[in-house]
Amino acid sequence: MIKRIPVAWLRPGMYVHDLNCGWLQHDFVRNRFLVKDEEAVRKVRGIGVAEIVIDTERGLDTDPLADATEAAEPEAPEPEAPSEARASKSPPAATVATTRPGGREDARQLHREANQIVRDMLVDVRLGKQVELEKIEPLVERIVDSIFTDQGALLPLARLKQHDSYTFQHSVSVCALMTAFARTLEVPRDVIREIAIGALLHDVGKARVPDEILNKPGKLTDAEFEHMKNHVVQSKIILQATPGISEIALDVAAQHHERFDGSGYPNKLAADQISLYGRMAAIVDVYDAITSERVYHKGMAPTQALRKLLEWSAKHFEPRLVKAFIRSVGIYPTGALVRLESRRLAVVQAQNEDKPMEPRVKVIFHTAGHYLRPEEIDLRRSQDRIVGYEEFADWDIDPLRWLPQ
Repeated sequence: MIKRIPVAWLRPGMYVHDLNCGWLQHDFVRNRFLVKDEEAVRKVRGIGVAEIVIDTERGLDTDPLADATEAAEPEAPEPEAPSEARASKSPPAATVATTRPGGREDARQLHREANQIVRDMLVDVRLGKQVELEKIEPLVERIVDSIFTDQGALLPLARLKQHDSYTFQHSVSVCALMTAFARTLEVPRDVIREIAIGALLHDVGKARVPDEILNKPGKLTDAEFEHMKNHVVQSKIILQATPGISEIALDVAAQHHERFDGSGYPNKLAADQISLYGRMAAIVDVYDAITSERVYHKGMAPTQALRKLLEWSAKHFEPRLVKAFIRSVGIYPTGALVRLESRRLAVVQAQNEDKPMEPRVKVIFHTAGHYLRPEEIDLRRSQDRIVGYEEFADWDIDPLRWLPQ
């Protein structure tokens, strides 16, 4: 479990999941690590933050009387076959869990508010009004805070979209994904904030694309496609007229359709002619687009989409950045439904950085057609393994009920 605690509670044996500050504020090699001794405790407290985030599955919990042996890895359990006593056609009653700051309920509220704010902004721009950064910046701060605290709470929500709301939901999703991506690259937090602003606003030019083109449920004509492509130019024009916008945010919006081999638009920039932020945005924009359900397009499974990104990195995307993005979201992204070798279905709960093919999952369903008593498994320590990706809709499972807590 990911928990936010006062820094005064930190003790040896705990696993720091997040130091709750930017990389420039501390001199640790990594932002996540096991606290091995009192010297490490003193160093963390010396940073000056009031709270930190710990992972109680990888280290000790906050109980001061806990035995140090709790941090040791348990023996690998045998995969347990579902029994009739544990099987049910209906989902089991939801367990009551304490909501932590930055947790699932906070992330859901943030996701709802973000979608509404972006929707309202696009309506205002369509009416000829200017983008108001003072309305966007507090939202972006909350998104960045959420990703830094526990990206597994917000990113799964960003994957859930409605056909008729794609444009603004895509903007929120790209913002969350870009924040996680930049964090993986260890970009300073103040720069991540500007990247996130650019990501949230990257498609603002679509407010100037006619609805009949923007929401057309079929293939665009050549003329319509040229009109659609012009949204990038319109985004740049709109943002250049926005007081307080940064060059970093502008690069994200103006370059997210450029390609590493020079085949993109609007300026056919190539390689280092494209800023780092534009190269990142190109990857994230395509990933979110091809994994999303649209009226005219069935979304790819995340694993298939990542394979396509690797394939396209031979020309369109910078290979090292594609690999970093895959590390960021995970081969089996948090919140995804996967099939195990035991014929059980499980929802990915968290990534294991050292074993990307073996995340932590919650088993919920059997392919024989019945629910199971929910059981959390760390696949690093199990003989069961993932054999494929599944769609929630194919099994009539509500994804919102089973997203990571």
